[in-house]
Amino acid sequence: MSEARIGSEVVVAGHICLDVIPTIHIAHGGMGALLVPGKLVEIGAARIATGGAVSNTGLALHRLGIRTKLMGKIGDDMFGRAVENVLREYGDELAEGMIVAPGEQTSYTIVINPPNIDRIFLHCTGANDTFAAEDLPADALEGARVFHFGYPPLMRRMYADGGEELAKLLSKANSKGLTVSLDLAKPDPASPAGVADWRCIFAKALPFVDVFLPSFEEVLYMLRPESYKELTAAHGDDLLPYANGPLLRELADELIAQGAAIVVLKLGEHGLYLRTTGDAVRLASAGAGAPATEAWLDRELLAPCFEVVAAGTTGAGDCTIAGFLAGLLKGLGPESALSGAVAVGACNVEQADATSGVPSWEAVQARIAAGWSKRSKHLPLPGWIEVEGIWHGPEERCMRRA
Repeated sequence: MSEARIGSEVVVAGHICLDVIPTIHIAHGGMGALLVPGKLVEIGAARIATGGAVSNTGLALHRLGIRTKLMGKIGDDMFGRAVENVLREYGDELAEGMIVAPGEQTSYTIVINPPNIDRIFLHCTGANDTFAAEDLPADALEGARVFHFGYPPLMRRMYADGGEELAKLLSKANSKGLTVSLDLAKPDPASPAGVADWRCIFAKALPFVDVFLPSFEEVLYMLRPESYKELTAAHGDDLLPYANGPLLRELADELIAQGAAIVVLKLGEHGLYLRTTGDAVRLASAGAGAPATEAWLDRELLAPCFEVVAAGTTGAGDCTIAGFLAGLLKGLGPESALSGAVAVGACNVEQADATSGVPSWEAVQARIAAGWSKRSKHLPLPGWIEVEGIWHGPEERCMRRA
């Protein structure tokens, strides 16, 4: 076993795929004129990249300087070898944790992205659907402090049977004393994952989750599907303007009641919302990567995004998660961890791809220290107070403690 593998601080597991992105120069007449049966469409070279939580969050942590092990499930096919080759470009050790399933297909996505037209994704879930707790080797977590799992809604065994396999997997990491972190992805409403009982799944999984980092839209869809349908019917898909302070607190408190110790809701361009447990015993049991200070107890904060010129938003949420986990591992307080997280996300969107905009952790901190300004636009936060660029909830009892 190599030194890099023994010394990994974070294990990032879950969904991984190969993205095939052909260059499409022009598309007269829109997508309908492009995708015509029998028509030959001349395109340019294809860009090959890895995608999914394992790639995006894992490689972002690696770029930040955190020793990281990646664990995604791939087939022993050409696409699987391509995934390994892409990961080796960042470091040989990053491909060593891949779970190769003989006879299975590697997940892939064909991204049809003509200029000035919304993208179409043709996605094969592949080996992600068979990822199970038994795929996590007994020694895979040795020496690590954090286990992060991403995108269970895009992995069939994770949401089938009421989430039994997801709970079993997370329990396995929890029993090793690691801080367990979980991220989601919003499923297609018409898919099996889209009609799954996520409240039931959370009830089984969240007792083993220390840090839960979904987006506002994902949680609203999964906890309050009727409210989600009503809002989208009335206002379209952009629901972030309706993520006000009281609603964020209600959703986060429900997730904490189901077992999570720290809830972080991603708010896109509006930043990052944090709510933590008021139970000191629960916080103290949150594993080897958990915060050890009372500054994290019973907190409610919102960190706005930093000002940037965005080139693309691919992987922004995953990179923000990487920034937050890095802050936890470095022992930061909640305000500094949130600022570091949104800063990493901001660096990410300055490049069009998923991770190349992420610099070292030291470079991120230097940019913040140099006076990097935050966006003035924020969500409706009645009764909240701003202190040094971080918004504090109306019942914050630790507002002045940093």
